[in-house]
Amino acid sequence: MPSPAGISGNAAATLGLDTVLASLEDSKAENIVSIDIQGKSSLGDYMVIASGRSHRHVSAVADHLLKALKDAGLGNARVEGLASADWVLIDSGDIIVHVFRPEVREFYNLEKMWQAPDLEEETLH
Repeated sequence: MPSPAGISGNAAATLGLDTVLASLEDSKAENIVSIDIQGKSSLGDYMVIASGRSHRHVSAVADHLLKALKDAGLGNARVEGLASADWVLIDSGDIIVHVFRPEVREFYNLEKMWQAPDLEEETLH
């Protein structure tokens, strides 16, 4: 299925990732981590995790990112958590972005879970 911008899936994911990372940098988000989840999950191709210094900063980072995605022609992303701004999840399809306050990010530690090495298929549980 073609992406909202009318470009192929891999190119759309790359454009989306570039847009996300540039927007987060522009918004002064902190500790930005990009994780390639292709082959690990059907949720998307990349997961990006970043921190904001406060509720207000998290909210501003998320708002700026939503505008950047729309301006890049990548459609309207789904958003959760913007009202409380402790943890905002932005799902643009190919890229899932989490923007946390530092304490919340440390508590959930998503990087550890998603950056863990894949288990061998023969591993018994």
